[in-house]
Amino acid sequence: MGTGTKAWIRLHPNDNCIVALQTLVQGQAVDLQGNSVSLRANILAGHKVAIALIELNQPVMKYGWPIGVATQRIEPGDHVHDHNLRCEHKVDFTRLATETPEPPVKILDRTFDGYVRADGSVGTRNYIAVISTVNCSASVSRYIANHFTEEVLREFPGVDGVVAFKHDSGCGMAYEGIKHQTLSRVLGGIARHPNIAAYVLIGLGCEQNTLGHLLKTQKLIPLTLAGVHTNSNRGRMKGVEAAREVPVLSIQDSGGTRATVKRGIEMVQELLPVVHPMQRTQVSAEHLILATKCGGSDGYSGITANPALGVAADRTVACGGTAILSETTELYGAEQLFTRRAQSAEVATKLLERIEWWKSYAAGYGEEIDNNPSIGNKAGGLTTIVEKSLGAASKGGATALQAVYRYAEPIHTKGLVIMDAPGFDPACVTGMVASGANVIVFTTGRGSCFGCKPVPSIKVATNTALFHRMPDDMDLDMGTVLADESIEQAGDRLFDAILATASGQKTKSELLGYGDDEFVPWSIGPTL
Repeated sequence: MGTGTKAWIRLHPNDNCIVALQTLVQGQAVDLQGNSVSLRANILAGHKVAIALIELNQPVMKYGWPIGVATQRIEPGDHVHDHNLRCEHKVDFTRLATETPEPPVKILDRTFDGYVRADGSVGTRNYIAVISTVNCSASVSRYIANHFTEEVLREFPGVDGVVAFKHDSGCGMAYEGIKHQTLSRVLGGIARHPNIAAYVLIGLGCEQNTLGHLLKTQKLIPLTLAGVHTNSNRGRMKGVEAAREVPVLSIQDSGGTRATVKRGIEMVQELLPVVHPMQRTQVSAEHLILATKCGGSDGYSGITANPALGVAADRTVACGGTAILSETTELYGAEQLFTRRAQSAEVATKLLERIEWWKSYAAGYGEEIDNNPSIGNKAGGLTTIVEKSLGAASKGGATALQAVYRYAEPIHTKGLVIMDAPGFDPACVTGMVASGANVIVFTTGRGSCFGCKPVPSIKVATNTALFHRMPDDMDLDMGTVLADESIEQAGDRLFDAILATASGQKTKSELLGYGDDEFVPWSIGPTL
């Protein structure tokens, strides 16, 4: 973008508002190609200013699209925010798959060093998982994982860690109902994840989400039998006899808490020498499955970090990889951008069906999707969900939408896909990880702190002030787009960071130890 020291930006020629790039003061003049507008109030950075008269019930335009309508007459120079703007989303959805772009030019020379698994998937980390089938076994799972401290694992530097995947569900739900099916997909996705080299399942014994049901419906196999790639002996265990069955423990059948913890520790200890020898191998970037997320968004998000992430997503697709866009509740208002560029009307319709489901779902609780922008979002300059969604949608880049998936459904499609999920950060990312994402890029303008084991999360600041204010949390600064860097350059820089992270470079959230408490499966449906 290269805006230099500009104090504001107009994002589209049709916009009747501009965005302040720094705090502007009442009386300050804004020059619009010879037409000067005097500010009628102080305007904080990230907030909007009207540059034309907007009558009552007329649309406010940003990004070239209406983000809502005026609730009163808005004069040129007025602050535009929730005191004079309300959400109204009316878009023509008849043009399905009418603007499908041509495939991007292929990129064939980008690689990363990953863990090649026998099923062809590629991991970016090498973890052992202790997976709880029900909340009743969460503590036991945590006790087992907590035994394997950095000191204990020092003998096994090839293992990134032992992680307990615990949650608040697993019972109090209809057998094979929507809540049960969703949880099973999440837990199965974690067990099969390419970043999980081996796992142990821990159940109570009387839960609805039984060990047997999980094994059967998710077709789980002992990953230690799935093959190990070492530098000298690919596809074979090297000097270690693998487990012949999926390692499972039922607390009720194992003698209670202490006995289960003792046996669980022994099981993980047996897996450590199997997982430790696994080596990274250079692979094509086509094995990237990139999860894109924004949280704690501000007025800069749709100007700097999100468009840069869109470029990185396009690079991933051009390499033959997959880019996942999610947060369905934060696509409302921007869904037309994807229905028009879907690869088929069927794919476009599937997205619209999910939007309608969300409207009904929210209405069932007396709520609306437009309640989504948080207090922090609004303080950062975002007013309506449509405005937020249009900025968030830019994370998806410019390639064709290839498929729409259910929450935590295994993703095998190459290219840009959408996975249905709420906007809530932990639940959304948990779903993308369970679907197979092996790298996460998380953009933030307010300063979200986040990580999600077993997948590395790259934190990207939308503005330079945030990057310097939270240096231990932010990996990259995209505020440079407001100075002397183009969106393309920023996106390429981010793509380089994605490849480096996939090859083992630690992110700030990993160095801080984030990721144990951010595993939050989306709980859909009633708790019985």
